[in-house]
Formats: sequence, structure tokens, C-alpha cells
Amino acid sequence: MIKPFRLGLIINPLAGLGGSVGLKGSDDLAEQALSLGAVPMAEQRARVCLSQLLPLRERVHIVTVAGEMGAALCHELGFNVEVCYVPPAAPTTANDTEQAAALLAEQGIDLLLFAGGDGTARNICHIVGDRTTVLGIPAGCKIHSGVYAISPLAAGKLLAKLVAGELVSQQEAAVMDIDEIAFRQGVVKARRYGEMRIPAELRYVQSVKMAGKESEELVLDDLAAYVVGQMQENVRYVMGSGSTVAAVMAELGLENTLLGVDVIENGQLLAKDVTASQLLDLVAAYPSKLLITLIGGQGHVFGRGNQQLSPAVIRAIGRDNIILLATKTKLQQLGGRPLLADTGDMALDRELQGLLSVLTGYNDYVMYRLGYEDDKNDE
Repeated sequence: MIKPFRLGLIINPLAGLGGSVGLKGSDDLAEQALSLGAVPMAEQRARVCLSQLLPLRERVHIVTVAGEMGAALCHELGFNVEVCYVPPAAPTTANDTEQAAALLAEQGIDLLLFAGGDGTARNICHIVGDRTTVLGIPAGCKIHSGVYAISPLAAGKLLAKLVAGELVSQQEAAVMDIDEIAFRQGVVKARRYGEMRIPAELRYVQSVKMAGKESEELVLDDLAAYVVGQMQENVRYVMGSGSTVAAVMAELGLENTLLGVDVIENGQLLAKDVTASQLLDLVAAYPSKLLITLIGGQGHVFGRGNQQLSPAVIRAIGRDNIILLATKTKLQQLGGRPLLADTGDMALDRELQGLLSVLTGYNDYVMYRLGYEDDKNDE
């Protein structure tokens, strides 16, 4: 008889709450995010991952946390479940994550799977270190760490390979986090908090976010000037976050939310630092275009720090109205890996796949692929 794969599981049910409502994080802001209409998504993203294991369900034994931190979902999906920790109160806290991680590390698990953001990775790294192999399901607002899969689906595919007994190498990956208070003020202060051991399948696991280089400033100036010259009257432009888009706002002479989403029309700021629901109201019935860039080193276009760009908003704007901006240096950092979309809607992620025209300078475009080719048939 084959020994079951012992999978540890922790879901941070509050992860990512602040993203869609423009809070740029969830640390200590869960109640505020919920009051603004945020919808918890961590369990749903964990469901996407674990669904990839359903054909191998009899070969998996999940050790997890009671309730919404894991057990509820596992019971719903029909897995063999063992509860090792019961949170004393709701809502759950970072201490619950750390307490659960400590117990799971002593349970002889083959891998610790967790759904959350960089704060969750920090909590687990603090307790687990290199005692066991881990893999993160991206569910937070900010995902700078290298311990996460590129999407919930990718996490599930990688797990299925492990459960099926395929050989998968291991590597150390950095756990990064930023100062959320500074982040909300437009300043990114990232710090390395340690390393954890992960499955080394680069096709499924993301890289650590990389910063840009000062040598790109002149290229950004040219790129911004070209974008402004091409802007149409009576069209609403949704300005995605990041320094590349910020260069366009600077060219227009407009105040910019570096780590948020703004909307402009006819050269004027129409709305600043909008939430997903506000943005949908602004673009649903108006001609609109989206200016967006990618995360350097990772390649994510959607789903990392710009959850205001919800699936409903992206569909309302339309794929043909997405203007992707990136310097060639930023594209070269990807080493040939494709651009990525992790919107939380797998059907939309597939619709976005294919070759995209990327504006890389003044009237200078390159074609670059978004999405892995064989993911088109994934359900």
C-alpha cells in the first residue's frame, strides 16, 4: 500500500482583503476592508489549488486547522482530514498562523501549503524556517516573496506532481515583506526576512520582485511622452500602479497614486486611488482604456498589488483596450518566461492569454506572450 502524501494546510482567511478596496494591504485592516465591501478570497483560491488534487484524493492526507483556516474547505472537497489546531476566537490572527505552523512542523508532513500574502509567509518562516518544504498559494495584496506559486492553479499542478511521485527538486527562496504604512504613502521598503525551502519548479513558482534601474529613466521619459501624445479625447484612461505608469502621470503633470489606481479623462484627474467597485462604475458605460505595466522579475500583469482591476473591470474595458507598458530591460529580466495573469477568474486568465503588443519606448513595440501555451485547456 502506498503511503499517503501528508499535506499540511493553513489558509489565512483575511489575506488580500484590502486589495480590491484600495487599502494596499490587509495587516490590521480586516474590519475596515470588510466594511468597504471587500470579499474574502483566500479560501476560494485555496479551492482552485486543491481541486487539482481531487483525482489523487485517496493518496492525500491533509493535516490542517479547524474551520475557515483549512478544515472546512477540505471536508467540503472530500479529503481525508486531520485537525491539529483550533483557533480560540474569530477573526483569526497572525498568532493563529504561527501556532498552527509550529504544530504542523511536528506532524511529519511532506509539505506545508499555505494561502496568504507576504505577511503570512513571514509568520510561517518565523516558526518553520527550513524544517519542512513549503509552497504558498498567492492570496494577498502584495506578493514579493519567492515562496509562492505563480497562481493557485499552478500551485495545484505542482502539488499533483509531488503526490503522483514525480521527481521535483528543491531550492531555497526568499521571504520578503514591505512596510505597509510606508506602502500606503507611496514608498516601497522591502526587507528580507529569511528563506524557506520550496519545490524548485520554476515554471510554477514565481521569482522575487525586482526593482527597476536608474538607467531606464530616459526610456521611461520617451515612453511616457509617446503615450500622452496618443491619448484620445473623451476616453477614460485607467492608470494602473507602478513607476512605469507613474512616468505617464508625471508627463501629464498630474498627481499620481504610485501604488493605487487612478482614472483620467481629457488630461484631467477624474478619480484618485479608486476601489474595484468605484472603478467599475467609472468604466462600465464609457469608452475606456487601461494603462498597465508588469512586475519586474515576476512578470505578473494582473493579480499582484492591483486587485482594484477586478475581473469585472477588465472585462468591461476589454482585452483590446489594454495598453501594456514596459521597458525592454524589464522584459529581459523575465529570461523568456511569459507574462502572467492571476485575476482570480481562470476563464478570464485564459481569455487574456496570447501574444500582446508591449509598448517599450517612443513608438517602439515588441510582441510578448502572456500565459503558458498548454494552460489553455486547464479547467
